[in-house]
Amino acid sequence: MNIPQSSNPRFVIIGGGFGGIALAKKLRDKEAQVVLLDKHNYHNFQPLLYQVSTGGLEPDSIAYPIRKVLQGYPNFYFRLANVVEIDTVKKKVFTNIGEINYDYLIVATGSQTNFFGNKGIESMGMAMKTIPQSLNLRSLILENFEQALLTDDLHARDALMNFVIVGGGPTGVELAGALAEIKKGILPKDYPDLDTRRAQINLIQAGDRLLPAMSEVASRKAERFLEGLGVNVWKNIRVSDYDGLHVTTDTDVSFDAATLVWAAGVSAVSIKGLDAKEFMCRGNRLKVNQFHQVEGFKEIFAIGDVAQMESEDFPNGHPMMAQPAIQQGRSLGDNLVRLLDEKPMKPFVYRDKGSMATVGRNKAVVDLPKFKFQGVFAWFVWMFVHLYFLIGFRNRVVVFINWVYNYVRFDREARLIIRPFKKQNQVERNKLMQD
Repeated sequence: MNIPQSSNPRFVIIGGGFGGIALAKKLRDKEAQVVLLDKHNYHNFQPLLYQVSTGGLEPDSIAYPIRKVLQGYPNFYFRLANVVEIDTVKKKVFTNIGEINYDYLIVATGSQTNFFGNKGIESMGMAMKTIPQSLNLRSLILENFEQALLTDDLHARDALMNFVIVGGGPTGVELAGALAEIKKGILPKDYPDLDTRRAQINLIQAGDRLLPAMSEVASRKAERFLEGLGVNVWKNIRVSDYDGLHVTTDTDVSFDAATLVWAAGVSAVSIKGLDAKEFMCRGNRLKVNQFHQVEGFKEIFAIGDVAQMESEDFPNGHPMMAQPAIQQGRSLGDNLVRLLDEKPMKPFVYRDKGSMATVGRNKAVVDLPKFKFQGVFAWFVWMFVHLYFLIGFRNRVVVFINWVYNYVRFDREARLIIRPFKKQNQVERNKLMQD
């Protein structure tokens, strides 16, 4: 990898997501050599991927070059690499571009879509966990409407205009709201020769309420917002299979839809060498102690979605969201500095700053530790928080201008088919595009 030898200890970070970037920033100007490995050369702001999928934003406005994040950091090195294996005995990381030794290893590989072994859904459904997957979904949505113009079969036309979103968490709720607004304000203008009123948006949740991680007040309000936008909300139903057109469930309810988006679960991205049962928990997460150390190792750490730190308040680990990853990255950074200074590390304490989801124009739900509110003010809070956590001044300005323009004009101008997408070999596509 052409990484120079150093008398300082070498920290190898695998993953440039929220946790990895937060950790890298904490190690700036420290007496250490830091090597960051990622299969992409950019940091991806995942909470806004649904806006890329629905034409509200272009992908470059929610991505930021990792090398630019690390500019000016002494003894920092970035390598575009796909990690394939870890040798915990020899303290080596093997990648597609070579191998590298480490003194301390930090695993921050994040999560990927979990289809729970359903090959039919994995093959024909759409994931939305990476930028390439979001661009594929955007192309598929637009191509289906173009195809709907060309068919005289009313049933086939309806199926091409129908959507099924599986999963009633924030991703599913936000995507359903965005699609409902497109149906209302954009499709009639783009496709005047189609009866776009027949388009159906179906949100399917296996549990008895949407946004199960939020308060019941937020769940009820989000459902009311979605129904007001014309979304069909289905609860206590599980999707069992999908053949590319017909969606079957564990009830007598079925759907004909050319687009199924799977937002019903994620699992951690595991690496060979750290994938033994004694290291892992449910969802392929690595067991870590209160100092982020992987069980059985003193020099290997894990943070973010891939780490499961169990406590009395979080018996199943912290939520697989951005805030825990950021806080864990910062905490581990402080602890690694203490380690260098031969000081005792401090246990991690997660500070829950709340959760939120937007349902559409002037509609959002926010749960803070002491306050819960919904509606227009919640929508402005949601926008401010997302702008704040975007990396890069340019990205914040571009996203803000796009949001203002979309709000005033009620438009989404990034509805472009940059690269046509077909569903064939989708299983292999998903494997290649997992982050």
